[in-house]
Amino acid sequence: MEGKNFRRCLFFIFSAVLLLIFAVYNLPNQLANKPELLECTTNSPWCISKNRILGKKPNFLHQSTTALRHDHTVDVPHHPLDPLTIQEMNKVQKVIKSLYKDTVYSVHSLVLEEPDKEVVLKWKKGDDLPPRKASVIARAAGKSYIFTVDIETGEVVQQVTSHISGYPYVSLEDMQTVIWAPFSRSDFNRSVIARGVDPNNVACLPFSSGWFGKFEEGRRIVKLECFNTEGTANFYMRPIEGIIVIVDLDTDEVLEIVDKGKHIPIPKAAGTDYRLSAENSPIFKLPNPVSMEQPNGPNFVIEDEHLVKWANWEFHLKPDPRAGVMISRARVRDAETGDMRNVMYKGFSSELFVPYMDPEEAWYFKTYMDAGEYGFGLLSLALDPLNDCPRNAKYMDAIFAAADGTPYVRSNMICLFERYSGDAAWRHTETPIVDQEIREARPKVSLVARMVASLANYDYIIDWEFHADGLIHVKVSLTGIVIVKGTSYANMNQVNGEELYGTLLSENIIGVVHDHYINFYLDMDIDGIDNSFVNVHLQREYTNGKSPRMSYMKVNKEVAKTEKDAQIKLSLYNPSEFHVVNPNKKSKVGNPVGYKVVPAGTAASLLDPEDPPQKRSSFTNNQIWVTQYNKSEQWSGGLFAYQSHGDDTLQVWSDRDRPIENRDIVLWYTLGFHHVPCQEDYPIMPTVSSSFDLKPVNFFERNPVLRVAPYVEKELPVCKAAASA
Repeated sequence: MEGKNFRRCLFFIFSAVLLLIFAVYNLPNQLANKPELLECTTNSPWCISKNRILGKKPNFLHQSTTALRHDHTVDVPHHPLDPLTIQEMNKVQKVIKSLYKDTVYSVHSLVLEEPDKEVVLKWKKGDDLPPRKASVIARAAGKSYIFTVDIETGEVVQQVTSHISGYPYVSLEDMQTVIWAPFSRSDFNRSVIARGVDPNNVACLPFSSGWFGKFEEGRRIVKLECFNTEGTANFYMRPIEGIIVIVDLDTDEVLEIVDKGKHIPIPKAAGTDYRLSAENSPIFKLPNPVSMEQPNGPNFVIEDEHLVKWANWEFHLKPDPRAGVMISRARVRDAETGDMRNVMYKGFSSELFVPYMDPEEAWYFKTYMDAGEYGFGLLSLALDPLNDCPRNAKYMDAIFAAADGTPYVRSNMICLFERYSGDAAWRHTETPIVDQEIREARPKVSLVARMVASLANYDYIIDWEFHADGLIHVKVSLTGIVIVKGTSYANMNQVNGEELYGTLLSENIIGVVHDHYINFYLDMDIDGIDNSFVNVHLQREYTNGKSPRMSYMKVNKEVAKTEKDAQIKLSLYNPSEFHVVNPNKKSKVGNPVGYKVVPAGTAASLLDPEDPPQKRSSFTNNQIWVTQYNKSEQWSGGLFAYQSHGDDTLQVWSDRDRPIENRDIVLWYTLGFHHVPCQEDYPIMPTVSSSFDLKPVNFFERNPVLRVAPYVEKELPVCKAAASA
């Protein structure tokens, strides 16, 4: 029994790592009908915490230690795009239970069914809210269902799903049971013991299987990889290489055990633990902390929990279980006219694709679509003040649904803060002319909305940063732990031409080469919904003897007529700017008002287009896409990404080649990283980042921050070191 209890403690560790543990407030009896979990009996911090949580009525939900900012049970919606409240979710849950009276069901998504775009655009504060509806994705009796619930009336409208391949993302309950499946097999336990590992020190993690044809057809399966947890919190560095357990998620049946790595030693625990308490060497710490202080409070306000106002910006901000963060109705005030002008109707991270480049049996399927397979927002827990977010940050909670439809609170999922690092918004110094020297500079202050998702081993930091000059800067940062492969090699001098598919990071550890792609949905509505996409192509032109110059750069503007015209592969030697313009509105001098997407460093997929993972994640075939707006087309990897066949993707929609000139259009941008691991990534990797900008182009009549006031010393707070205060 003690061994079982210890493994259950390991499950708790695993759940924390995946960030799939729910934070629940004021709902102590909500899962009284769930099977009880045994209490932990060890003195590990995980077990102590768990026992305190379980009390007399144990359940799998984790009580957060972060105090509530307020009682969310009394929340009411104020805006058509506000997420569902606890009260609304409770009403929907009753409807769901009535639909599946005698059937076991699981809820995989319960979110607001947003009103039609034209309804939201017409709505003004003080108007009655449009009818509130919930969009539900559920599974029962081995089938997936999509339906809409009118929250007031309880009316249900169901959609047909038979034409959609794949499954909804997996739930915590799915994982809670499936991780124990291997231990029910004596052949698995014998294989672990044969490697010199006590089964009590084994944790098995479920990984999505992808889709590779007949074997995956008709079954919702998962593949478990196992690790030795003895001696370190970083069990990822101790893989039991070669054992893969294939399990049916609906039945918990073990379908197959692949066991091909008996000759591969398990890496040592020494030097793998990343916790501060495990570091015996001197800690590097700056003697004087750096912090941005705002003693007079922030310059932004959050009205009605979700409407953010800062400087000349206004936007709606909400958490989402799949996308993580959604930015909606982003508008900027024109300093010349005082008008609030539309920039973006909605923006969010639509899908993530992480393919590992090892074709061997235990690795070929590791081609994850993290948002569609697990839920990007569901994998986000409370941010760490002072480290995830600066001291001047304010926090926003999320309300999500458990698998039975019960609402729970995810505390501090998003942080908002102003950033000032000493950069200039603009500046100029003029040398003395007629005994006059001109020196003008303005500070660059921005507003950041941040979330962090921990997708098993990797952590993704997503920043939406708003600047007073109208620019929106979107940054993705990667950190966390590189998933590694066990090997018999301890030094590169032992390798004789064998393909490692990665880098030898330490003794018996290979960091496998892989990619990260994050696709963003950007519904740009520049001063209205009817926009066009313009490829501003830069090319070499020759003077043909008309000038002492032989050549120059010429600008050719091509308006995309259809969706295929806007499938863009970035090229350093075939440069372009990419504008979304409103052809129906011109500046005073006659230019169409617009915004442009400005790529930074990115990556392109090197997989064959017919490779099953690439077909499923075909949004990586191009870095830029533009499609005709369709409310149902939001998830670039498909609505049901888990084991999808690639038949409901951005590539499929774009290949319909619908007209996009002077239409309501959506811009899609794919940001990418190639990652060849190096020793500095071991045992946990430093943060690396990439980004893109949405920048105004002829949107304003002149520099929109010309009137920004400079800083004056006497207006700034006086901060003293604690020792001298």
